[in-house]
Amino acid sequence: MTRKPFRTALAAGTAAVLVAAGAACSSNDDDGTVTLTVGLFGDFGFGPLYEEYMEANPDIVIDERISEFADHHTSLTTHLATGAGAADIEAVEVGYISQYTASPERFHNLFDLGAGELEDQWLDWKWQQALSADGEALIGLGTDVGGMAMCYRTDLFEAAGLPVERDEVSALWADSWRDYVDVGHRYLEATGGAYYFESSGNMFRAMVEQAEQGVYDREDNIIVESNPAIGEAWDLTVEAIDAGMSNGLEAWTPEWNASFSEGTFATIICPAWMTGYIETNAPDAAGLWDVAAVPGGAGNMGGSHLVLPAQGEHAEEAYAFIEWLTAPEQQLKVFEETGNFPSTPELYEDSALTDLTKPFFNDAPVGAIFTDAARSVQPQYQGPLQGDVLATLGQGLGRIEDGSQSPDDAWAQVMNDLESF
Repeated sequence: MTRKPFRTALAAGTAAVLVAAGAACSSNDDDGTVTLTVGLFGDFGFGPLYEEYMEANPDIVIDERISEFADHHTSLTTHLATGAGAADIEAVEVGYISQYTASPERFHNLFDLGAGELEDQWLDWKWQQALSADGEALIGLGTDVGGMAMCYRTDLFEAAGLPVERDEVSALWADSWRDYVDVGHRYLEATGGAYYFESSGNMFRAMVEQAEQGVYDREDNIIVESNPAIGEAWDLTVEAIDAGMSNGLEAWTPEWNASFSEGTFATIICPAWMTGYIETNAPDAAGLWDVAAVPGGAGNMGGSHLVLPAQGEHAEEAYAFIEWLTAPEQQLKVFEETGNFPSTPELYEDSALTDLTKPFFNDAPVGAIFTDAARSVQPQYQGPLQGDVLATLGQGLGRIEDGSQSPDDAWAQVMNDLESF
């Protein structure tokens, strides 16, 4: 993902009502019902759950509003600063959660609403992500996590003379991202220059997310220039770009969506949530995609929390809803529907999750693959402007891809841009 290196909005297809961004945060209706607004950056697959919850709780009406990824987080920041305009419930992507935990007073403290009793429900690192620095406030409950795999086109691998069975594909790059790029060189040579992956930002972010230390140190200093892992990831990504491996697509555009079914590239970094996007955008490509291990070991890309801005007037009702919505039973339903992988480890022992396969991906055992991925993640410290720093790096790679800057000039601009953070 080059210019938008995180999950962003697709067209909303839920049964919930969409409301305008300027609508009231919540309301008491004349009939005694309470309307809760939910602000998301894409279709989280919550629609059927909204209907289920409203049927069981006829005094609650849920209205969903969806905006594009960057717009969502920018608007949320503005609404928090002005004290008005936020939804009762807002989704925050992992790259931005640390920005908001730095200002816990802008959110309802979920400990005050009873969340302390739920800590054991989540992966420890997922729970920690939503805590304030002093541990006194919890601002959100976790939805999904993004343990990584690699999705690939079996027909394109076969045409390149590469293995197509997922275990054999995993073995091609079992040791490192260096192996992945070397396979890319083989792929290009065999196919006469067909694209190996869709855009460089995805590959770069995956390598960064796997590193012991990312773009921040624990004193909240940006260490992009001094962290060898960042430089190594940048250099290897630039090598792949220069070789012609990247399709240069901007994530979430119509061209990017169409590329999945058209088969314009062979591999894509594949957190669990990406499988749903592939299946949605390539309905005629069933059986042509499969899922292998990601190079470089475990890492997490994406995932979200649901937070309750303090300006919301119905904290108790909103909390009761997100407590239910993020419970293991509901997280399993969302995974079955969309591919968003649960952050509640009690499910990792449940055959309803671990035995789940996806016919679209050649019956790949996605339940087992992403369970192993989630269990293996070593959490990385997230700094206060994590998402913005990664986006700036992604934009630099995008300028190399589109030919507007040389690698040296792109890196220099990234460094200059980061000085303002």
